[in-house]
Amino acid sequence: MQDIEEYGAWRAAIGTGLDDYRAALAAFDLSDAATQQRTAQAAARLRDDRLSVAFVAEFSRGKSELINAIFFADYGQRILPSSAGRTTMCPTELLYEAAWEPCIRLLPIETRAQQLSTSDFREDASAWTVLPLDLDAPASMTETFRQVSMTRRVSPEEAQRYGLYDPEDPELADAVGPDGLVEISQWRHAIINLPHPLLKQGLVILDTPGLNAIGTEPELTLNLIPNAHAVLFVLAADTGVTRSDIEVWRTHIGAGPGRIVVLNKIDAMWDSLRSDAENEAEIARQQAGVAQQLGLSPDQVYPVSAHKALVGRIQGDMDLFERSRLGALEAALMHGLIPQKRAIIGKQLAEDLAEIKKAQASAIAGRSRSLVEQLQELKSLRGKNQTVLAHMMRRIEAERKDFDAGLLRLQDARTRFATLSANLYSTLGTDALHRQADAVRVAMQGVRFATGMRVPVRGFFDAARASLDAAGSQVAEIGAMTDAMMRGFATEHGLTMSPSMPLSLGRYREEIDAVEALYARQFGTATLLMTSRATLLERFFDSIASRVQRTFRAANADVEAWLKVIMAPLESQIRQHKEQLRHRLASIQRIHDATDSLEQKIAAFEASQGTLEGQRRELALLADAVGAQLAEPALREAA
Repeated sequence: MQDIEEYGAWRAAIGTGLDDYRAALAAFDLSDAATQQRTAQAAARLRDDRLSVAFVAEFSRGKSELINAIFFADYGQRILPSSAGRTTMCPTELLYEAAWEPCIRLLPIETRAQQLSTSDFREDASAWTVLPLDLDAPASMTETFRQVSMTRRVSPEEAQRYGLYDPEDPELADAVGPDGLVEISQWRHAIINLPHPLLKQGLVILDTPGLNAIGTEPELTLNLIPNAHAVLFVLAADTGVTRSDIEVWRTHIGAGPGRIVVLNKIDAMWDSLRSDAENEAEIARQQAGVAQQLGLSPDQVYPVSAHKALVGRIQGDMDLFERSRLGALEAALMHGLIPQKRAIIGKQLAEDLAEIKKAQASAIAGRSRSLVEQLQELKSLRGKNQTVLAHMMRRIEAERKDFDAGLLRLQDARTRFATLSANLYSTLGTDALHRQADAVRVAMQGVRFATGMRVPVRGFFDAARASLDAAGSQVAEIGAMTDAMMRGFATEHGLTMSPSMPLSLGRYREEIDAVEALYARQFGTATLLMTSRATLLERFFDSIASRVQRTFRAANADVEAWLKVIMAPLESQIRQHKEQLRHRLASIQRIHDATDSLEQKIAAFEASQGTLEGQRRELALLADAVGAQLAEPALREAA
């Protein structure tokens, strides 16, 4: 896992460089509200950056054992429970949050009865059962982890209320036991907070239950699996590819970047009565068969033995580990995952850095131009008499009054800005979205067949897109008005303005499109015609509505932050220009009153020019250092 550690070190180096650059900007008084937001945004990208790896499989495919072998062999024992049968009954995330003590957080299955997704409960600490982890007692820790495999038996009515049972579904006919009860997971979701070195670097591991949970837990279908940077689809060599395997592969995973197929349990094919070459040929035949069924090339399927790899690592048996073939899978996972993720965040940070440098260059240029003008003005005073000095004082005073009058004329524009901002908040509000979602739920209860849901659900997505499109037009109008106002004011008073911060809501519209595509794939026409699981459809819509509302809240947060800083370049220039006018007037007044030497003042301004140039060079070096860190992985890979 050296790749993840190197990736963490790369992020840390960039974070240090950004901190130094941000501190220098603040020390030189070159950081306005917009620049502060940009630097905070870049820091947040690094702080919140995660590498998410999801493991998907039917039960008894050795998925939890594979996670143990890849990530946790250094503990000298299994961390996740792994045995015959079903061991992971609820989606389980392994991650590290410094704000939490080592623990396992468990979301009760009863929360499925509410119209809320798992994500809606993440910030509600009271909804979770929290069990501490004793890192110094491995046996106790392993026992605590067994919570993810806990089940309970409930009445069919209760299971149906949670969307986990449908009496009309023939595939669930045998779900009711002799006691008349249905076995369900005790927990809906588990989050294991563990201070493991890889998890501290931002790795997030998602262990999913059997494939049936992929279809019943909307959070997996709509959020966790699609957003994972890598998905390992685990099959077993002794069972091959089942019909449900193919359905989940085509519906929820599919070939693409970061999607890897693992053929586990190849040790079941190690026949001692055959030669090694014959065993290898048999594994290769199975590998080719799996690839053909999933529409892949054989080299995209990785045969491994997770169990033998774990045993080999714990016991130090490198021959057994080599025979397990896990090394090839790890290399493929990390060599594909890390560069892809690094390229994404590197591109985003490079864009942030370019915007910060542009604003900084504009601020320094404005300050430099002001110094040059004041210096020329002072030099022109050499040999001038008191009358000329008095005239210049009156001229500067008149300039200041004209500037103040210009500020008054800006009030109309500010009023219009406030009106447009209020309209934008109204357009992006979630009240209309809530009403639309409630209307869809009412329509669901009124339609007789599942196919009747398509029209109201499509209407929900269309309404969400229409709101985002309207908001995008309003953002463009506000941006154009602000730019025109700044250009006019800058031209009128000879100011240098850095460009206003742009904002695009395009990515939020893409999120809505992606959620609708996932919904359509999950409940296509054929599925809607065949399924009678109305409760499941309602649960999925609840998760869809929650996901879209989160998208709108994120868009609102972006808009709010943008509106706070879009005027920042103008306000910064107004403040600096007022200060400059005051200093110019004070300087000439002192020279007029003979309380200060003209030559001393000229020398002071020339020294200020040298200081400003030194600041420019220092900032350039700091920015270049961050840029070099961003480019360094690409250069190393090219070499």
